[in-house]
Amino acid sequence: MADVDGFELDARLASDCLILGELDCSLLLLMNNALVPWFILVPVTQATEIYQLPEEHQLQLLKEIDLLSDFINSEFSIEKLNVAAIGNIVKQLHVHIVGRHPSDYCWPGVVWGAEQSEPYSDAEIKRIKESLETRLKGRIKVDVKKLTTD
Repeated sequence: MADVDGFELDARLASDCLILGELDCSLLLLMNNALVPWFILVPVTQATEIYQLPEEHQLQLLKEIDLLSDFINSEFSIEKLNVAAIGNIVKQLHVHIVGRHPSDYCWPGVVWGAEQSEPYSDAEIKRIKESLETRLKGRIKVDVKKLTTD
């Protein structure tokens, strides 16, 4: 991953999510709400919009979205994937990738802003991490302390 001077994970993302590791251009986060499989990619950049990224970085981000979308589709019982980069509240560039099912807690509405939440158990987090490591075969790195705040 490119080292970007001054990059720091937004405090709200850091408090709402579990940091699973990093991919080639992004931090990989898991929203700590086990009610839906909800992952977030945070490109390591100062850019706040996808179009501001260099073309190579845009293509890499798209590949990471594809990898994670395939993972969610394979590992969870979903009918639909929601992929969005909104950023109205958290300005830092980030992409939500959420697996949806008609039986989930806020179907057919959006997940962001919904109040229901259930934190992941340690066992569930371990299972997700192991599945990611198996599926992504060495593409995920786990030492991300330098990129987070205390």
